[in-house]
Amino acid sequence: MSEPISGKSLHGHLDTMVLAVLDKSEAHGFEVWKRLEAQAKGGLKLKEGSLYPALYRLETAGLLTARKEEDDSSRRGPRRRIYKITRKGKRRLDQGRQEWQHFVSVVECVIGAPA
Repeated sequence: MSEPISGKSLHGHLDTMVLAVLDKSEAHGFEVWKRLEAQAKGGLKLKEGSLYPALYRLETAGLLTARKEEDDSSRRGPRRRIYKITRKGKRRLDQGRQEWQHFVSVVECVIGAPA
C-alpha cells in the first residue's frame, strides 16, 4: 500500500471530507478525526492541528453549527464542542462531491485509468 495521505496533500479536500463525515451524524472534533481515520482505512494521516482549523473555518462560513456538549459529571475536562452540518453545508458537500468527481475524471484523462 502507498504511504498514507497527509494534511498537505488534502489541501482543498479536507473541508468536503469533514462535511461528509458530519453528514452522517453530529460529532465532537476528536470523533470527527477518528471517523476520518477509520473511513480512510489507514490511507489517511491527519494531524489534529489540521482538523480544528477546518472545523472553525466551516463553522465561520455557516456550513457547520457548534454547541457545547451536555454537562456530564462522569467525564473530566472541559465540555466538548459538538459539530452539526447545516443546510448550507449539505449544499456545499454536494458541490464538493461534484468537484471531486470532475477532478478525478480530468486526472484520469491525463495520467490514464488503471488497466
